[in-house]
Amino acid sequence: MAKAQVKVTTADYLRADTFLKCANRMYSAAVQPAWLDSSHYFWYKNHERGGDFYYLVNAQTGKKQRGTDKKQLASFLTGKQKALAETLLKEEDGKDMNRWRDRGEAKPVVSPDGKWEAYIKDNNIYLRPAGEDKEQKKEETALTMDGTTNLFYSSYLIWSPDSRKLATVKVRGVQERRIPLIESRPASQLQPILQWRDYAKPGDVLEVCLPALFDVESRKQIPLDVAPYENQFTLYLTGWRADSRAFTFEFNQRGHQRYIVGEVDATDGTIRHLVDEQAKTFIHYYQNYRYDLNDGKEMLWSSERDGWRHLYLMDGNTGKVKQQVTQGEWVVRRVDFVDEANRVVYFFASGFNPGEDPYNLHYCRINLDGTGFTDMTSENGNHRISFSKDRTYFVDTYSRPDFPAISQLKKTADASVVAVLEKCDVSELETEGWQKPEVFCAKGRDGKTDIWGNIYRPTGFDASRSYPVIEMIYAGPHDSHVDKDFKPAHHLISKLVELGFIVVSIDGMGTSNRSKAFHDVCWKNLKDAGFPDRIAWMKAAAAKYPSMDISRVGIYGWSAGGQNAMAALLFHNDFYKVAVALCGCHDNRMDKIWWNEQWMGYPVDESYSASSNVDNAWRLKGKLLLINGELDDNVDPASTLQVVSALMKANKKFEQLYLPGKTHSLGGPYEMHRINDHFVRNLLDQEPPEWE
Repeated sequence: MAKAQVKVTTADYLRADTFLKCANRMYSAAVQPAWLDSSHYFWYKNHERGGDFYYLVNAQTGKKQRGTDKKQLASFLTGKQKALAETLLKEEDGKDMNRWRDRGEAKPVVSPDGKWEAYIKDNNIYLRPAGEDKEQKKEETALTMDGTTNLFYSSYLIWSPDSRKLATVKVRGVQERRIPLIESRPASQLQPILQWRDYAKPGDVLEVCLPALFDVESRKQIPLDVAPYENQFTLYLTGWRADSRAFTFEFNQRGHQRYIVGEVDATDGTIRHLVDEQAKTFIHYYQNYRYDLNDGKEMLWSSERDGWRHLYLMDGNTGKVKQQVTQGEWVVRRVDFVDEANRVVYFFASGFNPGEDPYNLHYCRINLDGTGFTDMTSENGNHRISFSKDRTYFVDTYSRPDFPAISQLKKTADASVVAVLEKCDVSELETEGWQKPEVFCAKGRDGKTDIWGNIYRPTGFDASRSYPVIEMIYAGPHDSHVDKDFKPAHHLISKLVELGFIVVSIDGMGTSNRSKAFHDVCWKNLKDAGFPDRIAWMKAAAAKYPSMDISRVGIYGWSAGGQNAMAALLFHNDFYKVAVALCGCHDNRMDKIWWNEQWMGYPVDESYSASSNVDNAWRLKGKLLLINGELDDNVDPASTLQVVSALMKANKKFEQLYLPGKTHSLGGPYEMHRINDHFVRNLLDQEPPEWE
């Protein structure tokens, strides 16, 4: 039989509020190297039991020299390296698309040969000779005469390298939606102040930018067939080829289901598609990667066309795939460096080691012909990398939530370890009863897919007791969100944990950095938020750990996580009982266009209503606390107020905290205290202690 819950006291609150200071009792944490110019020397600061010390490291030998300050480190630099001392003393501790819509009379752009300058006047493009005296009247030629206030040429003008052609975009402007914000208690006066923010929402009419090409010698515009690019979310130019044969642009079709890399022939204006990426759901466009090689004769491009995010070498003449560079049931997370001379690409990837957390970042390289794949960071953990300027050496720091950081110095050539720099020491915390987070894996809704998350337990955890479970949720599809690095305390989790809760964080289906199918669950379905996976995961964890009482489950989250937290009490209130929703985007029609149309699509359809916390407010069961700030210009504050209105109409009981002067950044002492009280009262069934 589980022991009775200990009464939460004021002392417990005070201890929880100061718990983040436990980081001071963690020693030799992750190394943050500061490389000295182009040398193979770097320095770092290290927190040790005896105080803070500084280290100077020679990467070639791995030799470390220890000092009490940077001045002492500088004294170690002698001979040829003495010049680096000045750089070291200057280094600070801890170092580690809208331009196409520009309008107006910006600074003239001078041609590469220095003969001409192009500029915007009265919404049109003009040319004049460059280099004349400012007082001298310049001969001026209009390249266009059709620019107007609402149909203007961008002042971002790009010359061809041979100075014979000029490219820009013609913009069909719109009056963007604005949202009002009331600052109720401004510092400058007694009366409230009305503020306005430009804020486009799903379904709004957008500006349209279309490529335009000019022959400077003939003073004529070269006609382009731009009709296929009218239905756009964005279009922007990406520069000229070095031989002036063409310029390129990238086009994101409205609805994010088609993405094109186009090339415009400078001679006749013919447009070729070098990439025409299409998807039945969505293209995660802000994770696209493009790198042009050999002046565009080849292109390195990222795509999920085979179901996983990988790199492809494209033929710049035909637009066809020359080589799939990376492949397999894992993902390329980010390209770091392309070594054109040796035809090698360096990148971060995850998910290729069986049994390892598939979100752990590893640093890899591969030849552009698809051979020679090398994991340069083979240790089981999440890796952070810092290279010397010439990329001959790098510092590799790896950790996991349950594994304190180890920092190593490695050679780039063969990824061999030159020296182990530091190993994080948390023994002092462990003697105090502090609990490492646990990385936990269980099957998702389909009984096959691995779902990963972390379990956080309070100091002095007693496995014979019963603890309510609270999930901190953020199911934004733009990324994965569960911490993969080691931290002795989490600023949004640890305070609740220390009050006697087990807190969990989980990446369910619908979030990024796994397969395309895993991600597609969110498509037109943000209310899903991976809840079937999260619930299955918690049930599996509770089956293994009886101390997790899943008859008392709470949930809280910010922004998209605020939408998720309330949705738990609408669509899964048989499992979740208590929720706090902070600055939630409760209806995706009310929130910013670029984020919501990415996942919910365009045009706006019934799926927006199906996922709306407003339209589904009548479903509410459980104890809900809504918190938002009146000056939130990330999520329109009206989104929460519309939820309030719907809850009132449905005669639902709830709590609301509407904060004057607060923005989207909610996490201050007052809000956190209110969150803690809400869970203590409704999950521990205790009246919180009086505030002091």
